[in-house]
Amino acid sequence: MGFQRIMALHVHDEAEYQAYRDAMLPILHFYGGDFGYDFAVSEVLKSKTSTEINRVFTIDFPSEEVMNAFFNDEAYLSVKQRHFNASVTSSTVIGLHQTE
Repeated sequence: MGFQRIMALHVHDEAEYQAYRDAMLPILHFYGGDFGYDFAVSEVLKSKTSTEINRVFTIDFPSEEVMNAFFNDEAYLSVKQRHFNASVTSSTVIGLHQTE
């Protein structure tokens, strides 16, 4: 069993967002996590949020506890502060669920 987080973002600075991805990936891998799917979205037909969306992806973890540890890790939070906050206008958690 694993745990998956489905996310939607509006990325306004692709280069800075790529710097975020590059910096956070080793931390994500340390926790046994990885990206499952990653889409650049050109058109949103229906949404439960009023924010724009141009990126949708999944992040897979061994468990919900490991996911929470990753998102609370000081090294990750530092990377997020430096790069994510400077490149992403909005983020929406579409779903959280256990995987087989």
